[in-house]
Amino acid sequence: MATIISVEHLSKEYRLGLIGGAMLYEDLSRRWARMRGKPDPLLPVGQEQHARRIGDRFWALDDVSFEVEEGEVLGIIGRNGAGKSTLLKIMSQVTAPTSGQITLRGRVSSLLEVGTGFHPALTGRENVFLNGTILGMTKAEIRRKFDEIVAFSECEEFIDTPVRRYSSGMYVRLAFAVAAHLESEILIVDEVLAVGDAQFQKKCLGKIRELAGGGRTVLFVSHSVSAVVSLCRRAVLLRSGSLVMDGEAKLVTSAYQSDRPDFKLNDEVVANLPRTGTGKALFTSLEVVALDGHGKVLPAPVTGSDLELRTTLECFSDFAGANVAAIFFDASGYRLVDVNTALHGSLLTLTKGRRATATFRLREVLLKPGQYRIALWLGRDGVEEIDYVEYAGRIDIGEDVTRSKHIEHFPGVYQCCFTHELIAEETAPGPVGQRYRDA
Repeated sequence: MATIISVEHLSKEYRLGLIGGAMLYEDLSRRWARMRGKPDPLLPVGQEQHARRIGDRFWALDDVSFEVEEGEVLGIIGRNGAGKSTLLKIMSQVTAPTSGQITLRGRVSSLLEVGTGFHPALTGRENVFLNGTILGMTKAEIRRKFDEIVAFSECEEFIDTPVRRYSSGMYVRLAFAVAAHLESEILIVDEVLAVGDAQFQKKCLGKIRELAGGGRTVLFVSHSVSAVVSLCRRAVLLRSGSLVMDGEAKLVTSAYQSDRPDFKLNDEVVANLPRTGTGKALFTSLEVVALDGHGKVLPAPVTGSDLELRTTLECFSDFAGANVAAIFFDASGYRLVDVNTALHGSLLTLTKGRRATATFRLREVLLKPGQYRIALWLGRDGVEEIDYVEYAGRIDIGEDVTRSKHIEHFPGVYQCCFTHELIAEETAPGPVGQRYRDA
């Protein structure tokens, strides 16, 4: 196939606002320190200068090169700040590169941010015409496809309502519908599908597959590695502005998943890991023990062994009716095991200053030998997320050489039983919650 996108030694540099302090003395101090190769004297204590920052400049992209063939769906992955959005903005001609060049052979339609090209005071109908025109569609083309666009967005009832009254999900429905129906050769989608509900995300992924099957080239950015693997045969991995891997999607996403700190299961690490949630309570420890069928502790977990998972959390604000969950993911980001207290009808209610411990016992866990990630979640389903630690720990499953029959795959759904224990005791909130609230 012919090459439709060619990226050659692409770099993008931003100038940071180092000059512009409250006083002339501060500006002069910073200039004098930089001239001598010294660190910023006014940098807050404990804060380090960014590794990609040279003086008052920051390299968002650094010498990135790759090619995309016509009709290919390319996944672009990387952690926040890796340079993904900068790359797509250059491709969409929103910003210009500092050096290098991009060659695009065809018309480009982009969906970079929710509501890009929409005017809040205009109705959905008017914004379809406005956004379509911005993307390069003619008025006749928009009229011809209008009914199809609105039907796909599922916003028929609100199409004559000003979009300032739309939810973020409705925004992205309409915006994606317009971009997907543009007769362009290249479609760029940047993570915005995360705003939509699961059903609409599935619908969008199906549309992208349909477009790719019709010869459209798609650049797909997402933190959902399962979506990347299911949609793309090839992916590229960006890290700190540089392209570090280009190859089969499964291999690249596996490298992305393993590109994390080597977590240890102890109180100090779990308490200080990145997390999301309201902060009413925090997970402070995680312990996983492998057992045989008779309850004897094994030196390491193996396929078919029992697992006992114990996690402790501290409460900093009253809450009621919460659910504790432990989730196992494979290297590609697929959710394999999800155990939670709600399965046994047990919900957690705690008051400020108390601590709880939840223990799960999983029988004969049939996971293939390999490495798995553990996430911890506390909250009320569909109502509130109190604490979610996406990378709480990691566990290595070994092969049980005593089994006569090798397990070829994980069955997906299986019966598991576990004991659930909640122990509430008086305790001071401690420094963990204080750090979380201050942050």
